[in-house]
Amino acid sequence: MNGEKLILQVNDLSIVFGGLKAVSELNLELYRGELVGLIGPNGAGKTTVFNMLSGVYAPTGGQITFWDKDGNARVVNKKSPAQLNLIGIARTFQNIRLFGNLSVGDNVRIAMHSQRTVKPWDAVLRTRRFFEDEAMMDAKVRRLLKLFGLEKKENELSANLPYGEQRKLEICRALAAKPSLLLLDEPAAGMNPQETRELMELIAFIRKEFNLTILLIEHDMKLVMGICERLYVLNYGRVLASGVPEEIKTNPEVIKAYLGSEAENLA
Repeated sequence: MNGEKLILQVNDLSIVFGGLKAVSELNLELYRGELVGLIGPNGAGKTTVFNMLSGVYAPTGGQITFWDKDGNARVVNKKSPAQLNLIGIARTFQNIRLFGNLSVGDNVRIAMHSQRTVKPWDAVLRTRRFFEDEAMMDAKVRRLLKLFGLEKKENELSANLPYGEQRKLEICRALAAKPSLLLLDEPAAGMNPQETRELMELIAFIRKEFNLTILLIEHDMKLVMGICERLYVLNYGRVLASGVPEEIKTNPEVIKAYLGSEAENLA
């Protein structure tokens, strides 16, 4: 794409569960700085794709290549979620997976564990290096929370946050790992129209602020069409269509398989 650099390339990706091919020969490309949507009807295989890209599932066929922050190409088919997190891939989940019994601040702090500079004995002996590291981590946590409007709730239990703020906290926690590729699985699920509008603005902001590439799954077509530059449409585990939003919302096959009458509201 006009000389832009690839960050993720998926070739002929497939996965089989008990004889059922949930995703079949998927091909997908993401370029640095893009915001791309993955859409399709329920059961199309979208979350299964995310689970393969984030190391939750191991593909049974095909190849996933990721270019890290140093420009090194890595085949990541067999990497664990923790290994992928370390090289720059982070995700959120459709069902919120916060540590509800921990504070808002601690949820973010946990995601920063790989950035710590101290050794175990520094913590045991309470060395100066330990306290300096603690202060640095606290500052990072507060900066992130402030970007999401959560700085005043740092010490509250995450389970006590309103639903929309829990969604924000999950994205905040994903960003704490300093990814270059962020996978958002239905970030607007359960949100009201006002919260969805705020989320659109937030996603656009963090993309620019953190120099991110974003791939998102979403059923709210106004959100998708409003912020995504390109779209991939899945149906029965295969790519039905891909292109810019204007092409997708007028594609007869996409309208038949997914958009239906909603296409008229997107015109």
